[in-house]
Amino acid sequence: MAEESEAADRALTSRLRLAVVRLNRRLRAQRTNDSVTLTQISALSCLHKCGPLSPGELAAKEGVQPPSMTRVIAALEEIGYLSRSPHPSDGRQAIVALTEAGNSYIEADISAREAWLDKRLAELDDTERATLAQAAEIIDRMAGQ
Repeated sequence: MAEESEAADRALTSRLRLAVVRLNRRLRAQRTNDSVTLTQISALSCLHKCGPLSPGELAAKEGVQPPSMTRVIAALEEIGYLSRSPHPSDGRQAIVALTEAGNSYIEADISAREAWLDKRLAELDDTERATLAQAAEIIDRMAGQ
């Protein structure tokens, strides 16, 4: 009985991993503009969700090293999607925030992806949508969000 349970767990692990990868790939395909990398989109999304942050805070939230985030910030600043301002209490740091152009970009990107997902959800019945609502909560918990 334990072997059957372990085999079922392994099968679920594999199915879930593959489903998440496929869904992520389909959502990425809905991007509005390929000139911004996925790493840059992630940083923009974080700032959209959390508001202005120091580069160190943004790096920590994104799970990358500060030097990597410095490069991301510089590229986004160069195309006009981010701006830097002095930190209010620490003169050694800056605060990074979305510009109007950056906010417009990320909102259009989110809108395109959610429009695609809305169409897919509309194809499901109420029970399937309720199941996905529960699954979304569980996946968020698993991801530590």
